[in-house]
Amino acid sequence: MTVKLASMLLAAAVSLTAMQAAAADKVTLQLKWVTQAQFAGYYVAKDKGFYEEEGLDVEIKPGGPDIAPPQVLAGGGADVIVDWMPSALATREKGVPLVNIAQPFKSSGMMLTCLKETGITKPEDFKGKTLGVWFFGNEYPFLSWMSTLGIKTDGSPDGVTVLKQGFNVDPLLQKQAACISTMTYNEYWQVIDAGIKPEELVTFKYEDEGVATLEDGLYVLEDKLADPAFKEKMVKFVRASMKGWKYAEENSDEAAEIVLENDASGAQTEQHQKRMMGEVAKLTAGSNGALDKADYDRTVKTLLGGGSDPVITKEPEGAFTTEITDAALK
Repeated sequence: MTVKLASMLLAAAVSLTAMQAAAADKVTLQLKWVTQAQFAGYYVAKDKGFYEEEGLDVEIKPGGPDIAPPQVLAGGGADVIVDWMPSALATREKGVPLVNIAQPFKSSGMMLTCLKETGITKPEDFKGKTLGVWFFGNEYPFLSWMSTLGIKTDGSPDGVTVLKQGFNVDPLLQKQAACISTMTYNEYWQVIDAGIKPEELVTFKYEDEGVATLEDGLYVLEDKLADPAFKEKMVKFVRASMKGWKYAEENSDEAAEIVLENDASGAQTEQHQKRMMGEVAKLTAGSNGALDKADYDRTVKTLLGGGSDPVITKEPEGAFTTEITDAALK
């Protein structure tokens, strides 16, 4: 082969690659939180070429304490976001028309983790105690649960005092709160890693208490769904993402490694991410990406059951569509 021919072939290959890249549909995904195994399915789908196979060029934007995914979406900074349904439905009622297009997480990982020494053995024992609660939209499931229990959150003797919890476990470690908000896949293990033994803790899973609400769904703006090209792009995105999630479930250690490779902050550790992926796999298990109407109805019922201060004040309309998953799962 002559040098000239080799150069021509190389130029053609480069040109073809550039054309393929240009032809790929761009999708920007905004995560709810920082890069971690909670979002492994998306990183796996990108790493394994599942998005590329669908003709997509996907950018995954990590979240953080100062990032509200619905605001990013409304401002045009993303095509699709990961959010919890309580936050999404509350946001929709306030005028930002979020629509759930897929639900990779089947179960809730949210729970209250309490120090056994406080004497708490059942939810009724929360009265008179200080409880750590996340805000920025994460407080809605907690407030609904307390309303279901008939426990006020105003700090009264028969109520509970709500401590606005940062995204850490310090209030429990420093005994500023009897219980704190934790996820089965993250903060609970931070408590354990801080030296507190499992037998020194009492946990209350929202799922077990019958007040679980849907977490980590995929949401887009309603008006975008009027565009057939956008809908087709989301069908491809959901199909590839669910392929990524199922791969992550079956290959959790490898999935955790892929997450670590994408952690630009360098803050995550291998042990923590592998443990997190093992727990997250339990929450995505049983989901093919399609929203289960019974899970949706339970979430809405929980959010409406807020007494004088419900998370949402009326039954949502048009808050989800099965069109995308119906097409993606064919």
